[in-house]
Amino acid sequence: MNNSFDTQQQITVNGEQFHIHSLKGLGDKAKQLPFSLKILLENLLRNEDGVNIKEQDIQALLDWDPQAKPSSEVAFTPARVVMQDFTGVPAIVDLAAMRDAMEKLGGDPAKINPLSPAELVIDHSVQVDGYGNAAAFNLNSKLEYERNQERYEFLRWGQTAFDNLKVVPPATGIVHQVNLEYLARVVFNEERNGKKFAYPDTLVGTDSHTTMINGLGVLGWGVGGIEAEAAMLGQPISLLIPQVVGVKLSGRLPEGTTATDLVLTVTEMLRSHGVVGKFVEFYGDGLADLPLADRATIANMAPEYGATCGIFPIDDETINYLRLTNRDEQQLNLIEDYAKHQGLWRNDGDEANYTDKLELKLNDVVPSLAGPKRPQDRIALDKAGDIIRDHLKGFQDERMTRQNKSSEEQARIEGEGPAIHPDESVDEAPIKGAAVVNFKGQEFELNDGACVIAAITSCTNTSNPSVILAAGLVAQKAKQLGINVKPWVKTSLAPGSKVVTDYLEKAGLMDDLESLGFNLVGYGCTTCIGNSGPLANEISDASKNTNSS
Repeated sequence: MNNSFDTQQQITVNGEQFHIHSLKGLGDKAKQLPFSLKILLENLLRNEDGVNIKEQDIQALLDWDPQAKPSSEVAFTPARVVMQDFTGVPAIVDLAAMRDAMEKLGGDPAKINPLSPAELVIDHSVQVDGYGNAAAFNLNSKLEYERNQERYEFLRWGQTAFDNLKVVPPATGIVHQVNLEYLARVVFNEERNGKKFAYPDTLVGTDSHTTMINGLGVLGWGVGGIEAEAAMLGQPISLLIPQVVGVKLSGRLPEGTTATDLVLTVTEMLRSHGVVGKFVEFYGDGLADLPLADRATIANMAPEYGATCGIFPIDDETINYLRLTNRDEQQLNLIEDYAKHQGLWRNDGDEANYTDKLELKLNDVVPSLAGPKRPQDRIALDKAGDIIRDHLKGFQDERMTRQNKSSEEQARIEGEGPAIHPDESVDEAPIKGAAVVNFKGQEFELNDGACVIAAITSCTNTSNPSVILAAGLVAQKAKQLGINVKPWVKTSLAPGSKVVTDYLEKAGLMDDLESLGFNLVGYGCTTCIGNSGPLANEISDASKNTNSS
């Protein structure tokens, strides 16, 4: 590799020498770059080969103009690739096909392997068939294996056949949670030809919420299967040097607010500002009181606010989380020393050059809900009732309009007198937004606006201990007050990893959740991708028949 900027150095950590590409000698231009662009700069320096990455590419990044429209294209070489099973299986199939082709050509098929570490987490194939009872998890796991036996056998073969491929088995956790708790290195420690090298952990993933890893200070985002496969084979990813929006956080969250309230507020703010195709960085002294789980929750929502990534710097909280998740102390020392050397460590008062600067006072965050139409829409809790009623009225008005148009058309077809006009029938027509249902020995009326699926899912909320424990405490209080879930609601608990059920059980809250029907149904992506499973026939038929009338 070339070394046009003379950045190759060595640092000593834990009594060992590590070869690095130091940013220290590159002057104020490098020092004032945003955190994410410093990581990108190191990536270019380390992979400069005169072909994919040239001296002028590195200079373009050093000369980055925050206000200029992106125009300089560079080649980003991620350190690893993380995949979920839906999009990861085709990549492994392609590797297998390459081995077949190599064998037919008389070559050694064992030479076909991922060049970058590839990690595949089987998490997108579980479906919620069983729910609301202690047997739900075992039933759903059994059905998952039956439905996917051939795929899972193939992946098991792939794990043993290919070097540089790790497969995390089903019923373990969701990809971005496992990535955060277990797979992330933050700083890579690699040995080649008897020398040790250190460099930032970077990645691309085949899940849109790969960005959750940005909460640890790891640069990564979601890509398509073809891009991920190319990266797995050592090919760089082309991207324009992006604009970077800085979000300054100050203060601390008030008592009674959660990470969900915070992330909905951040999402609303960034969608209003416009961050599509941009990097977003969070900085400011408010980070001192923002736990890693809350940072990961914000980073996880980057697809919802439209940014390529939403990244946080490395600091004491990063190290605390890594220690909590049982990372090796020598690795923690390497991360801290490397980050401080490279200017990747957060210090109070730090502020880089940004394209735009926004500020959020954490003290101003209020309890909020998402929806009712789009998950990224925020509603302040004290206004939720009026807003939801307005949405329901709009839904009913729309249905009545459709009903009258349908009646008018039917009258014309059948020749049964004059057409029915909306202004003649709406006021007198009954609202057909309710149906009487008999289900499990109970009779009840199912109305418009009724919640028929209540899922504590694995994407954002159950990656955050404070939020999931709050859900357990709500269940505990409901149990004490004798409040039960309505009979038409399909309830499920699909945590991000087994760690979640461990701390719920140790906190004595699992029984309270189960008493309301929130039994463990699996570890993986369920309701968010349509894997909530079918509603009970009685509930489904009532909804269909009512909406079609």
